[in-house]
Amino acid sequence: MNDYFLQVNQIMHDVEKEERETINRVAEKIAQKIKKGGVIQLFGCGHSALLAQEIFYRAGGIVPAKPILIEPLMLHTGAQSSAKFEKQIDYIPQYHRQAFQFEPNDVFIVISTSARNPAPIDAALLAKGQDIYTISLQSLQYVELKSNHPSQKRLEQIVDDVLNNHIPIGDGVIQKGTDLFGPASTVIGAYVLQSLLVEVLNLLPQPLPVFSSNNVTTRNENDEWIEKYRHRISF
Repeated sequence: MNDYFLQVNQIMHDVEKEERETINRVAEKIAQKIKKGGVIQLFGCGHSALLAQEIFYRAGGIVPAKPILIEPLMLHTGAQSSAKFEKQIDYIPQYHRQAFQFEPNDVFIVISTSARNPAPIDAALLAKGQDIYTISLQSLQYVELKSNHPSQKRLEQIVDDVLNNHIPIGDGVIQKGTDLFGPASTVIGAYVLQSLLVEVLNLLPQPLPVFSSNNVTTRNENDEWIEKYRHRISF
């Protein structure tokens, strides 16, 4: 087993040991919101946007999940511009009506490992301003780094609950001399999110709002779920 496997397995162990109680508590709150008709909305910039898409419309995954996708903040329109706009003050408010459409029982998960840049912080403030239950997926190892937001607040100071991914500063988990490499935030982020959603689904009544794989079924068993949430989520 190479060093990357060992390091990622250690972080997974740390998450399982130290975050289980938080994951279970957050799952209970999310399950109650979904029972009342809410959906889970997710937002991130750059590679964090990949995690916002991770739980969307996938076999074995939860149905009421909606990624908030702002293309200039995503990698496919330009990695450098995405990083630039994430740090830009007052970038998010222009997308207030276009991208951020919350209803009272929704859940908002903001994904930002460093938790210090204006775009994810403004997104969290937007949700909190509408009294939406807001969660961050971040690394608390970054708390020593100052916020880049005008308020000087970091993400963990705004949200209702924090899911700590335990990622070291710089993201890489392997060091050789002064070089740090082997990023793990996407791997661990997916692990945390899917662990959370398994607990959410365990708390929901059957039939569970889960997508079946279109590759292994000949029935249109997903159609009813899509129809139920079509007014909120663009499948």
